Amino acid sequence: MAILHPRQDLFCGLSPLDKSLFYRFGIGETIKSPFSCIHHAFEYHASLQPSALAVVNFEESITYGELDRRANCLATYLKDMGIETDSRICVLVERCIPMVVAILGVLKAGAAYIPLDGNVVSDSTLRHALEESGIEMVLTLPKFTSRVEGKHIINLEQVICASSSTHCAKPKDLATADGGAYVIFTSGTTGSPKGVDVSHKNVTNLLCMAPGNLHMAPGVRVSQLLNISFDMAAWEILGSMCNGCTLYLRGKSSKEWRAVMKLVDVIIATPSMLLPHNPQDYPNVKVVAVAGEPCPKYLADSWASHAKFYNCCGPTEVTIVNTMQLHSPGRPLTIGKPNPNTNVYVLDPDTSEPVPIGAPGLMWAGGACVTRGYVNLPGKSMECYRPDPFIDKHGLMFNTGDLGRWNEDGTLEVLGRLDNQVKIKGFRVELDGVASAIEAVPGILSATALLIEGELWGFVTPVVAKTEDIQAAVSKVQPYYATPTRILHLNEFPKTENGKIDKRKLQQAAIDSQYRESGSVKTVSEPPTALPSSPGHSPVPEIAIGDHCSSASTLTKTGIPFTSKEELAWAGYEDDDMPNKNQGRFVRNLRHLIFTLYRRLFGIVFVINMCIFIWLCTKGVDAQRVGGLVIVNLFSAVLMRQEYVVNSFFNTCCSVPPSWPLSIRRVCARVYHIGGLHSGFAVSGVIWFILFTGQATKQSSNHDKISIPTLTMTYIILVFLIGVVFLAYPTFRSRQHNKFEVSHRFLGWAATAMVWCQFVLLANDYKGYKALGYCLTSDPHFWLLCILTTSIILPWLRLRKVPVHSEVLSRHAVRFHFEYTTPIAGSFTRISDDPLFEWHGFATVPVPGKKGYSLVVSRAGDWTAKQIDNPPTHLWIRGVPTFGVLRIVPLFRRLVVVATGSGIGPCAPVIFEQRVPIKLLWTSPNVRETFGDNFVDSILEKSPDAVLYDTRKHGKPDMVKLTYRLVKEFDAEAVAIISNRKLTEKVVYGMTSRGIPAFGAIWDS
Repeated sequence: MAILHPRQDLFCGLSPLDKSLFYRFGIGETIKSPFSCIHHAFEYHASLQPSALAVVNFEESITYGELDRRANCLATYLKDMGIETDSRICVLVERCIPMVVAILGVLKAGAAYIPLDGNVVSDSTLRHALEESGIEMVLTLPKFTSRVEGKHIINLEQVICASSSTHCAKPKDLATADGGAYVIFTSGTTGSPKGVDVSHKNVTNLLCMAPGNLHMAPGVRVSQLLNISFDMAAWEILGSMCNGCTLYLRGKSSKEWRAVMKLVDVIIATPSMLLPHNPQDYPNVKVVAVAGEPCPKYLADSWASHAKFYNCCGPTEVTIVNTMQLHSPGRPLTIGKPNPNTNVYVLDPDTSEPVPIGAPGLMWAGGACVTRGYVNLPGKSMECYRPDPFIDKHGLMFNTGDLGRWNEDGTLEVLGRLDNQVKIKGFRVELDGVASAIEAVPGILSATALLIEGELWGFVTPVVAKTEDIQAAVSKVQPYYATPTRILHLNEFPKTENGKIDKRKLQQAAIDSQYRESGSVKTVSEPPTALPSSPGHSPVPEIAIGDHCSSASTLTKTGIPFTSKEELAWAGYEDDDMPNKNQGRFVRNLRHLIFTLYRRLFGIVFVINMCIFIWLCTKGVDAQRVGGLVIVNLFSAVLMRQEYVVNSFFNTCCSVPPSWPLSIRRVCARVYHIGGLHSGFAVSGVIWFILFTGQATKQSSNHDKISIPTLTMTYIILVFLIGVVFLAYPTFRSRQHNKFEVSHRFLGWAATAMVWCQFVLLANDYKGYKALGYCLTSDPHFWLLCILTTSIILPWLRLRKVPVHSEVLSRHAVRFHFEYTTPIAGSFTRISDDPLFEWHGFATVPVPGKKGYSLVVSRAGDWTAKQIDNPPTHLWIRGVPTFGVLRIVPLFRRLVVVATGSGIGPCAPVIFEQRVPIKLLWTSPNVRETFGDNFVDSILEKSPDAVLYDTRKHGKPDMVKLTYRLVKEFDAEAVAIISNRKLTEKVVYGMTSRGIPAFGAIWDS
């Protein structure tokens, strides 16, 4: 790269050595990229290895040759539809093979694509992206077409040629290196995300050369973990395609993530994504690159000990990353040096002149990484993109907004942000936008926002509004990560000499307020340090802190603040106005209390059976035919309790994407009511058996085929079946649960054995001149009985005694840790120390990225008390983990989860998984004393805005009112509750009767 000799006054403050190092450090190596366009690199590898795998999506895959052919077909179609060179097309998809076809097809057509994940992108962002880009054509999947009505929709599944025999020639290639490749809309919070226009040469300069290609080559496997709307996802997808690699698409669950990570050689991620993972679990990984947020050094050291680890930096505007460091364990962690053909200048923020080496300054990026500007924002582009005075070309340089300095070895150290733009939880947040949202609250005259020690603070004046009202108002216009977790109320703001808000004094005021809060417990003699980067024990707030000027709070022994009553997140909820319940009282109670879905399913099965029953009674039927109907019903009843069948129901219903209408998802979420089918078939089977008994008695008295042994066995079975039904009556079962379990099991086994005897006896009575074996095997009911018996035996074939690590949380609870399997969040398992007589079900608590699971046992009877007082080293388990009500969490976009006491056990895994935004309400007497600091802190680490309500301190709350407040503040789609029967039914009824979907375990089944 030729260096321009700029005005000498730019370097007047530098020594000759600093001037020399300015160019030596700041100008990247000049190397010509082997390809000028992205799809040219892909086509090169497709021609060399057409049979090599290009993309793998679990059981699906596609070769380079087939991918190239399909992309050509799509490109031809787009050209025929009038797509012009350098135009833009929205690609609204989810992670799948057609997604990659769409991207390459758009590039081959000479257009640029705008990637948006239809499962994630909000309606406002989608609408803004389409409007700002001037897009009329959208490539999408059938499930997302309803989100882009009014646009020219192209269904990818219809236009991509599926037949490998179809030949689609590549359309005329008019793409150029300077032409647009894709547009990424940054995660801004001002209400108007900016679309960054990225060219082909920007991308190939990074992906087609070292170090940006991350050692990608044919045969190398690359993971695709990131959101496709994130620019780093282009590094995964396009990087893989440009270098002849195989791209492995991840699934949605943490188990599927880990499965993909265990297959690949190259991983690109943010540091937060790698925190839960131990590099020792992934010996296959050879290269790791992180960017998007600061990387903790311990994370870099641990991964660098097992693979090539690149710490990278660069905003979207400079094409993914423009600096990279190959880190070595024990060495200082930096962001490295400029990539080839790119430059980094550290300039004075005020004069834009170079600063001495080692001095802090504002980092500007130049060279081939600088993108084409912001879409439809010429003013903003001129502000951030300026002519580069340091190179002998008419290039641009971009203001990154980051402060940095050069180290002596020519690497860069990031010192933070210069402007009001910060990163929170990996998202870019404009603090001015947060302040504007606060100022929209009635009565507030002025507001500002600051990121202090990793926490977002809001400052308001005058003192007129409640903290919770401010947070609720902000959450309606800002995403969850841009809503302040702390609010400081001031009569007036401190000012600088120039009349501006003195943000340094505001920051000190925030720190002082923290000192005051902790003053009643401990004396602070030095300024608080930043939050630890370790993912282990991090102090996180339990509830949002309110008016710091009027009250104080205390610290627990772990340093996590509990606020006083005036500061509580739920303060004043009793005075909230509740909306009227829908429908009249009679209709409402019929719908929600009497004719629940469980009972409706029971009724459907029962009524159908009774209709057949009446018809056969009027028509006349023999005992053998009635016996067949008995077996059909008992077969169905048993299978509706079979673990694999139950899991299949849940998996099917919970596979509905969250983009579908809420009216459909709320019905699918009630899949846990399928116990109504079990009860319906069981009761119907008993009634059929009563008819069978009567018919058999009649035929026996008439000497019509039914023998005395058959009739005797019939009456014995009838007594057993009536006993099973009686003991299963909900009232008896809830009061005598252990007796119910034992009797249900042994009576069921005995009845099954006797049904076999009766079936053989009945077949013998009706066989005539045929052989008994032939009569049995030719009867379909024989095979149903075989499946029924296998279904009962199958869980016991998986009976085994497994080691358990017991962690006593307190005298009230113990936590068992298992490693024999890793279940999916939302499941439960059964454990026992006496497998023949006693089994107890508990929710599994898997932790993403870790093997095994745990479960929490609280003192609630003799058995649980024994486990807490004498923790076991081994326990019996049988069957497989079975899904419960919280398996439905992925169906919703935002959810309020309510737990009381030990109900936090089933809730913990979905909180740890962080698959969807969750607002937790946990009511319990003194959770830390009961469940221990480690468990509580692990919950709060994943859900820092959780509401913990101490019932011993504050009394029992109005759960319906409190839950309703959280639903409205959090803008949740639904509520899930894990509690006792009475409270669960009360909250579910209180929510559903007001039109809010609510779900909780049922006790009828």
